[in-house]
Amino acid sequence: MRAIRFHGKHDLRLEEVPEPTPGAGQVKLRIGYAGICGSDLHTYYSPEHSGTDYTVPHPVTGAELPQILGHEFAGEVVDVGSGVSAERIGQRVAVWPIYGCGHCFACDGGTDNACIDATFHGVASDGGGFSEFTVVPESQLHVLPAKVDLKLGALVEPMAVAWHAARAAGDLRDRSVLVIGGGPIGIGLWHALRLQGAAQVVVSEPSAGRRDVLAGLGAELLHDPFTPDAADELGRIAGGGPFDAIFDAAGSGPALNNALPRLRPLGTLVVVALHEKAFDFDPTVLVLGERRVLGVHGYTHEDYDQVIDAMSAGHYRTDGWVETAPLTAVESSIHGLRNGDGSKILIEVAR
Repeated sequence: MRAIRFHGKHDLRLEEVPEPTPGAGQVKLRIGYAGICGSDLHTYYSPEHSGTDYTVPHPVTGAELPQILGHEFAGEVVDVGSGVSAERIGQRVAVWPIYGCGHCFACDGGTDNACIDATFHGVASDGGGFSEFTVVPESQLHVLPAKVDLKLGALVEPMAVAWHAARAAGDLRDRSVLVIGGGPIGIGLWHALRLQGAAQVVVSEPSAGRRDVLAGLGAELLHDPFTPDAADELGRIAGGGPFDAIFDAAGSGPALNNALPRLRPLGTLVVVALHEKAFDFDPTVLVLGERRVLGVHGYTHEDYDQVIDAMSAGHYRTDGWVETAPLTAVESSIHGLRNGDGSKILIEVAR
């Protein structure tokens, strides 16, 4: 079968590899769509800052390079291993791709996403979504209802990242929030925060194209941080008041520092994005007003279920911000996204 394998920094190859066979408790999927994630860009350009040490076998999965990438994917069950009902065959599913160590404090509490050694199927594992077929544990499957097609199903993973971040910030009903970054996770946060009851969601994004995408989805409170009077403009958009929560979905140190003074006392800064570079940070702004910082990672099964329910109810649209490309275009798509072209690219694996 064809698969995209990561061999090292700037080294991504389309190769023929053996087709996998499901073992006990596993299912085999024919991949429909797989999304290119911001973390795939980190892996390709700066694997040393990706959160995964590719120089040694992964401590949970034992995976080594070369690695089939792609952890945002949906497909159809085409075969099952022992212990899995044949009734699974034909089901359309999204995959919850996290592998935790299974014995740490986080895993014991059922929050594998917070495991320090956690990884993902398609990051450091035996297989990934940028391939014609892959094998995963049955426990990772989330069946897609009739109103959620495979294209939307491949977006469950990134939308669940945003959903989890919004929930982690606490009850934001009737509150005012700021999202830094209007890429796919920023778009997901805009959806999630509104669906979870926030009264005002401002998105700060320097790209005019991405602001246009958000406007097309219905966002009205959009901010350009590169305008000469950006700080005053942000205050005007927010009605003059501070924000109850700020979400960093950009991974930009300067943007985060510029936004923090707008966080109200006892407010929460939620860091969702990976940062390729360290940056100077003055903790005094947190001390004054007892502001809080919360890092979030991944999602729970509950987040997946809630996103799928919201998708089935028609709350997510793909028009205007989701593009498709063939498996042969993964590397060129990564280059394009790095240069700011487009918002979300789904690889149509069977194309």
